[in-house]
Amino acid sequence: MVHANETTLEQRRLQLQAALDGGKTQAERNRLGQFATPTALARQILALGLHLLGEPTVRFLDPALGTGSFYSALLAERGDRSIEAALGIDMDPHYAEPARQLWAQHPLQIRTGDFTRLAASPGFNLLVCNPPYVRHHHISIEDKARLVKISSRIAGQQVSGLSGLYCHFMLLSQAWMSPGGIGLWLVPGEFMDVNYGAALKHFLLEKTTLLRVHRADPESPEFHDALVSSAVVILRNSPPPEEHRVRFSYGGSLQAPATEARLTPAELSSTRKWSRYPREDAKRAQDSDAPRLGDLFTVRRGVATGANRFFILPEQRASELGLPAEHLTPILPGPRKLHEDEVRARPDGLPKLDPLLMLVDCSLPPERLRQQQPALWDYLQTGAETVATRYLCSRRTPWYRQEQRAPPPLLCSYMGRASASGRGPFRFIRNHSRATGANVWLLLYPKAPTTAEPAFLDDLWRHLRALDPRKLLREGRVYGGGLHKLEPAELAALPLPPSLRPSRTR
Repeated sequence: MVHANETTLEQRRLQLQAALDGGKTQAERNRLGQFATPTALARQILALGLHLLGEPTVRFLDPALGTGSFYSALLAERGDRSIEAALGIDMDPHYAEPARQLWAQHPLQIRTGDFTRLAASPGFNLLVCNPPYVRHHHISIEDKARLVKISSRIAGQQVSGLSGLYCHFMLLSQAWMSPGGIGLWLVPGEFMDVNYGAALKHFLLEKTTLLRVHRADPESPEFHDALVSSAVVILRNSPPPEEHRVRFSYGGSLQAPATEARLTPAELSSTRKWSRYPREDAKRAQDSDAPRLGDLFTVRRGVATGANRFFILPEQRASELGLPAEHLTPILPGPRKLHEDEVRARPDGLPKLDPLLMLVDCSLPPERLRQQQPALWDYLQTGAETVATRYLCSRRTPWYRQEQRAPPPLLCSYMGRASASGRGPFRFIRNHSRATGANVWLLLYPKAPTTAEPAFLDDLWRHLRALDPRKLLREGRVYGGGLHKLEPAELAALPLPPSLRPSRTR
């Protein structure tokens, strides 16, 4: 039963949350990974956590408190349980100080600080957290080295430097928990599929009893403004017992998921992509012996310029600037601006597109460039103090040199959403021109002369365009709001019908 004063407190907290969120731009919150937990979801998570805990006394910890959505949910769901201790930690005073005032009359201790730097205070039996989703490139080099070292020791396996901050939160939190304590984490579901998630998955299977993983349906994401689709990970701080099975569920709610399955740790250890569960179907088994796209083609990301608006120019603009043709490479526009799925070529090999786009690419050292190509030198100087300092550009020598990508005969869009008309989120393009593609595309290159034959490429292109989108969605990953993403290795894993295995007599 929720008392009236607790309802009023939650209303005040929501008003405070809205005001504090409004005091920051969306870009600031994205960079710091600050996404508040909706009230209904917080209560679902706490209700399940208390049920699993089964103890009359709660020692509560939230390492990323925000305004206290999980503590508020604890008050609403605790029943006759007593709260022996409650600690909330948040590194941002923008949220921590107002939260301290909001909960001043409650036994919630709030500390302002970086959870990953605090000495552990063991003994909490209910840890509930929506950790900051801070991507690795927003973590300083020094912090990243520190976190990787500590987390690798805890995981018992090398942790990747590409890991998001939430991975380190989950690993470091174990030292704060009591034996047998329950941990509930609301985290991005991407850890289940990406390479950097391997160490975290190893930790969950070997160092804890992973009780459950519930994934939200991306068509109705838990966070309306989050960058990724969410998952609830529930663990017990104890080694896994014999014959243990992990419950995987998807869609619906925590209490009533749309579908579910139970997997052994051994099954999960041998599976690279956990997101295939619980929606695994017989079709995958039928596909197991089929040829894969990666058997026939090399799949690469397109050119990552580091500053597309600076390096990619309409041909007419490049001509007006006097940029030399030998340092311009034709490049296709992104999926939104490429209106046809087939790119025809002019007699000179350039794509029949309007506008025609050119990529500025030069490997000449600065002194030679200034002497030999003064117009290009002058243009590049307009970005010397801005573009040149960006992450990718600053790591190239010279900073204006581009990755080399040959013209691909086939391209696939890297990200996309399914349309209301039923069209899948990914587009396949047949390219007859000598244009390459930027990193919004995946580029497919034949591995053998037989797969480079125009007739074979046309057949494959028609097959890919007519493909049931669900086949690709099984291989890719999904983000908040139904945004799907496909990495090169995931596209390469796509099974093909035997009829598309090339032969010498084709």
